[in-house]
Amino acid sequence: MAKNMSLLWGSGSPPCWRVMIALEEKNLKGYNQKLLSFEKNEHKSKEVMDINPRGQVPAFKHGDLIVNESLAACFYLESQFKSQGNKLIPDGAAEQALMYQRLFEGFPFYQKMLEFIFYIWLVPEEERHDSAQKRNKEALIAELKLWEGYLDKAPCCMAGKTFTLADVAVFPCIAFLFHYGLREERYPKLAAYYNGLKDRPSIKATWPPTWLDSPREEVLKDV
Repeated sequence: MAKNMSLLWGSGSPPCWRVMIALEEKNLKGYNQKLLSFEKNEHKSKEVMDINPRGQVPAFKHGDLIVNESLAACFYLESQFKSQGNKLIPDGAAEQALMYQRLFEGFPFYQKMLEFIFYIWLVPEEERHDSAQKRNKEALIAELKLWEGYLDKAPCCMAGKTFTLADVAVFPCIAFLFHYGLREERYPKLAAYYNGLKDRPSIKATWPPTWLDSPREEVLKDV
């Protein structure tokens, strides 16, 4: 069933990882995939641009259908394969409301994470402004404290007691943060969530290969 699906992706990219987790959760195995190198700028290649003119990954196709945005691809897979694999959208209105809320709150969370990390990665140290770095750091810390609070009532999953699309969307971001040095002792609830899900089959099977071969970085050690 997945033979007519193809995915161009990059290791360590939370958006790419979301789609791969969703494919695993829906038991869609054997799809065509190609790992691209961000360092070699392969996400700007003609192969990607032909599918996604923004030059971004994931670049996903199902037959002749193109669904590039990661969350759009996740919703598409859940919609098209409802009866296959694990159900990722709960039935109850309250559970759905919470799932959608947490899922879309993942957008500002991801944005604040990138603003802090890419400022450090892309701006030479001698050109950084303390005020900008402080502002980015404070925004990320505020966001992390918010998510810590969300896990008070449901520590195992982001939207209740079952794994949903909210987890598909948010877990890769949290794993990204811990890989780049976020201290577990400072965010114990996020750490418990991370450690509780990292061995889930869909997550373990799609763990970023570059993370397996590289030591944890310390970009976020002071956050």
